[in-house]
Amino acid sequence: MLRTLVGVSALALSMAACSPSEAPKPEAPTPAAETAKMPVELEDKYATSVDGTKIHYVASGKGPLIVMVHGFPDYSGSWDKLVPKLNDAYRVVAMDTRGYNLSDQPEGVPNYAMPKLVEDIDAVIKAEGVSKATVLGHDWGAMQAWSYAFAHPETVERLIIMSVPHPANFGRQLSASPGNSDYARNFQKEGSEKNLTAEGLAKGVGGSDPEDVKKYTEAFGRSSFAGMMNYYRANYPAPPKPGDKPPTYPKIDVPTLVIHGMKDTALLSMGHNDTWDHITKDTTLLMIPDSGHFIQKDAPDLLAAQVRSWLDIHPVK
Repeated sequence: MLRTLVGVSALALSMAACSPSEAPKPEAPTPAAETAKMPVELEDKYATSVDGTKIHYVASGKGPLIVMVHGFPDYSGSWDKLVPKLNDAYRVVAMDTRGYNLSDQPEGVPNYAMPKLVEDIDAVIKAEGVSKATVLGHDWGAMQAWSYAFAHPETVERLIIMSVPHPANFGRQLSASPGNSDYARNFQKEGSEKNLTAEGLAKGVGGSDPEDVKKYTEAFGRSSFAGMMNYYRANYPAPPKPGDKPPTYPKIDVPTLVIHGMKDTALLSMGHNDTWDHITKDTTLLMIPDSGHFIQKDAPDLLAAQVRSWLDIHPVK
């Protein structure tokens, strides 16, 4: 198993997951780069999960399937700057996870438990008519991606994780920085959704781009704030107590890329220590010094270059 730790900056776009002789060299703009400058046509599609929940997703391109899963607070538009860098060679789909935007918004905490979220991903893959996919997730989407790989190892070809440690390391993260999870404990409280507004969430994730803020405001205006909070109520782990036996998880048996922003204040990079102990195939940890939690917003071009390079180095059979 190859274990690679990569630190990058805006001036270092080459992937360091192979030997120097194998590393990609700078070259003239590729068709993918030219395509990325053009508007992307997205297909609006729906998949029906096993419990009847309809999951909206957008799709673009042809080739091996990549499923992108967003976190909180977000929606399928989170990947707008990544999709054009991949859809020349891949079929790229971006989900609205349940509770968000155009997907169904079932009521009740149990409807947001991880097993149901996992089956939503499976429904999208099946709706695309394929038996295997690369799964990419950020934040809650990353936890869903880890969990999907545990539950459906036969379907996952490659795994890309952004900002969230392996579940086996999550307890260590909570113990080392308990104050960082205060926001999550507040989200778990009854009625916490009353403190949320579409505009407030949009400004938090949309940044200084007025067009982004507008899109996010519209998407969150169509979303369920209670549903958003139910992710935390149903799935956020309690801090470990003395004597607790750590949960066990199946080994991940596919190439895995883990990406983390070093300025992330929600989840710290130390949570990724020993990730390779849980993965039997090539494992790459990519640390981005100048990015916070929302890597796809803070460093979109760098993220796209690194993901594309890693995919090229780890082709599907």
